[in-house]
Amino acid sequence: MTTTARLDALRAKMDETGTDLVVLGPGAHLAWLLGVKPHADERPCLAFVSAKGAGFLMPALEAESARTQTDLPFFEWADDAGPEAALAELLGELGVRDAGALVLDETMRADHAALVTDALPGAARRFTVDTVGALRMRKGDDELAALKRNAQIADRAMQAARAAMAPGKTEAEIAAVVRGHFAEAGAKPLFTIIGAGKNGAFPHHQTGETVLRDGDAVVMDIGAASEGYSSDITRMAVIGDGPEGYAEVHAVVEAAVQAALAAARPGVKAREVDDAARGVIAEAGYGEYFVHRTGHGLGTEVHEPPFITASSDTVLDEGMVFSIEPGIYLPGRFGIRLEEIVVLRADGPEILSDLPRDAERIDG
Repeated sequence: MTTTARLDALRAKMDETGTDLVVLGPGAHLAWLLGVKPHADERPCLAFVSAKGAGFLMPALEAESARTQTDLPFFEWADDAGPEAALAELLGELGVRDAGALVLDETMRADHAALVTDALPGAARRFTVDTVGALRMRKGDDELAALKRNAQIADRAMQAARAAMAPGKTEAEIAAVVRGHFAEAGAKPLFTIIGAGKNGAFPHHQTGETVLRDGDAVVMDIGAASEGYSSDITRMAVIGDGPEGYAEVHAVVEAAVQAALAAARPGVKAREVDDAARGVIAEAGYGEYFVHRTGHGLGTEVHEPPFITASSDTVLDEGMVFSIEPGIYLPGRFGIRLEEIVVLRADGPEILSDLPRDAERIDG
């Protein structure tokens, strides 16, 4: 989708929601909407979109480099003058000095947000959930194709990790193999969680120098960025026979994945998918050991809406992309997480990965 098409779609959402002005700071929303990635610091650099037009409150220091990324008008300000006069001019040009409904980027700096709200004291403030956020949740065909290519790269990186595993190797050595494979494929590594043995019971374990040993279960959660989009996948490996009780717990987590996949349909609330996975794990007696949400959206960011949580009333729709990743974490023993990234289609979820969820057995 072109920048013009995305602006048109945003203005349609603004009209639908009664929004007079959307203001975005440097970050994922701005990059998605306009393809602009300005330097982010203490100087306010903000994009403003109204029904009438769009423009940037632009620090003079950044204007030359930012001009290579956009043709939208700049309302420049210098350090010795401050941004207030340029902001007033911009608001006047866009016809929103008396805006009643303002949407702010929830990721922008608090002092930059205050600058905008101080200039529009009569405006009711919301965040982006029903405007830019709603648009980003529903991926277009080009975005879905990029996400699929990223998933294939991640699949191959996971296979490389499994091939490198052996008793005596460290978590860090396996992570290095993953990062190297991503780099060779032209993807920027974002995270490589390798959790061996009892470390697997920490969902966000910090990969370190722990040595893989016979009998370990190993959690591998990896992801990278390419073409502006991300990947994320978690699979398991066992060294030798794995720990006592592993097969039973893996089967429960697999059943939870399948239950969540079955529940995910257009029109279903996100919490119903979480309930489906959580119910399986609770019924098996492991409810207290499932300590995180069932999933999160994936796109230009690794974690973005929709969030598949027990409290989310977000209604799922075609084109949404999110993870399904239930887990069971047994302190001092091992952890198991199985993660798929899915695209929601009319008839249910399409899994992006081609790798089975069975644990890979690694023999010494």
